Amino acid sequence: MSFLARKYPFEERGPWIRDCGLYCAIVFLILYFLQPFGFSMYGGNKFFVSLLFGSVTFFCCLLFQWLVAAPLRKRVKPWRVWHEALTDLGLVLFIGLCNFVLFSFVFNYPFRLNICLVFLYWTLIIGVIITFLSAGLSYYRLLRRKLDSLLDKTTEQQEGVSVTIHDTRVRGNDLTLPINDLLFIEAQKNNVAVSFMKDGKMEREELQTTFVAVLEDLSDYGNIFQCHRSFIVNLNSITSARGNSNGYTLELGGGLATVPVSRSFVPKLKSFIS
Repeated sequence: MSFLARKYPFEERGPWIRDCGLYCAIVFLILYFLQPFGFSMYGGNKFFVSLLFGSVTFFCCLLFQWLVAAPLRKRVKPWRVWHEALTDLGLVLFIGLCNFVLFSFVFNYPFRLNICLVFLYWTLIIGVIITFLSAGLSYYRLLRRKLDSLLDKTTEQQEGVSVTIHDTRVRGNDLTLPINDLLFIEAQKNNVAVSFMKDGKMEREELQTTFVAVLEDLSDYGNIFQCHRSFIVNLNSITSARGNSNGYTLELGGGLATVPVSRSFVPKLKSFIS
């Protein structure tokens, strides 16, 4: 249930015509090649009738998006996963109803309310499975796309920016490196271990300082994120995020390293990427 209550991470949906065209193609291909529901017994032009059902699907989808989905997305703030799932389910039922009317017309089948309700009942059962799977997959795809967009934008903005992490030892040397090369920092007793990229390889250097002091050194950089009581991560370096409300695992540098996100920091992570 917590998943359904999450904000749906989209700025603007993809082109409606593309999505509606996809639904049209699916209906056409299923009818023409698989010929379910006794369609194989039809003696007329199967190609034309299959295309007719696909076309009705296309225009029903376009109409639903224009009259229902788009106004709802503008009025309901924040738009959540369960809003998206119910909207998709409504679209499936609307397409099913329109295709049932077309079925009655093409095959001279009497339009009866009880038969229509049975048809919509089975459409609802199948539609619930399809729409919740679709909403879930779309959510994670859009979330990953938004994360990628955020990271690309931040990386470009900070090209040429360097950060310095101070070593408190008497003969210690401060570590200065481009911020986009920084992967993560791990607390280790009285030291911190800094992992970063150099000449295409991941390197690690230990400095004598406190975790709190490092956070203070990097406090001016919005892409530096404490994801765990022992880890600081550079959002620019994240290539994927896996997990749920109990915690995430962040993959850095294209798989060179993984860093945990503890449960208490998950809400803050979501504020960055959703």
